[in-house]
Amino acid sequence: MSKINPRKLGRSGIEVSPMGLGCWAIGGPFWAGETPLGWGEVDDEESIRAIHAGIDLGITLFDTANVYGAGHSERVLARAFAGIRSRVVIATKFNAVFDETTRQVTGSDTSPAGIRAACEDSLRRLNTDTIDLYQFHDNDFPPDKAESVRETLERLVEEGKIRAYGWSTDFPVRVEVFAQGPGCAAIQLQLNVMDNNSEVIALCEKYDLAALNRGPLAMGLLTDKYSTNTKLAADDVRGEKSPEWMKYFKDGKPNTEWLSKRDAVREILTSNGRSIAQGALAWLWRRSQKTLPIPGFRTVAQVEENAGAMQFGPLTTEQMQEIDRLLER
Repeated sequence: MSKINPRKLGRSGIEVSPMGLGCWAIGGPFWAGETPLGWGEVDDEESIRAIHAGIDLGITLFDTANVYGAGHSERVLARAFAGIRSRVVIATKFNAVFDETTRQVTGSDTSPAGIRAACEDSLRRLNTDTIDLYQFHDNDFPPDKAESVRETLERLVEEGKIRAYGWSTDFPVRVEVFAQGPGCAAIQLQLNVMDNNSEVIALCEKYDLAALNRGPLAMGLLTDKYSTNTKLAADDVRGEKSPEWMKYFKDGKPNTEWLSKRDAVREILTSNGRSIAQGALAWLWRRSQKTLPIPGFRTVAQVEENAGAMQFGPLTTEQMQEIDRLLER
């Protein structure tokens, strides 16, 4: 029995499980030139088993993007949801332009026509008539140009192509632009126990927006899988050729600065029999009533462990305060 109540997808009113599953890794490899943007090779059959395991454990929210695996993640989800589409809530994203054959990202398109074309392509790959949450996938897009993107999304809501929309961004000024749209329901932000973002969380609470948490496990650091000696594969987004924005891993290895933060709060996170990952999710649930962590996965075991966090409930207020003290914030 889950100790975390279902949550609303912001002001859309769509009810979802208190956590979702992030479907970036199950897309498999894709690149921008020689820079890897995926998480290495995947087994689609294991991915589908893992998705079904999540559904059996009460998870209803699945977050992907058109670009993950250059369309492959959406196609895997379509297979997994065959015959059970009504039981799940699908969130996907748009912005990148890519070649499905070469799995190369070739650019971006925020024109009204480009957004509409991307939406139709995602609907086709997902084999669905409607996308529940359609998210703008550009953290740094100029806020003074974002109103036209928002208005295109409003039209898509009116037409029934999407039920609601949001922006994947870590910046308050960008949140403010989208929050003015009636159809805006969510912001997807980088957030975990080591990496807070009080300003964006406050805006999600102010405007009644869901706060989908990408990086809830710090790309794997908030597990016991990685140590200072771990070396990531060349086709992994965390590997030696990682993008400039990668901060949790450096030169293909876990960043020692972040490992030390993890170890500082390990004892609290693993209290009451939790794994460190389950404790990290428990922190997010106590952080705000708007949070919706979406940890990634590639195996049934990962999904079972993460979903198991719902049986423990959130951390206590006292534990939250102690973590802030230990991390000096």
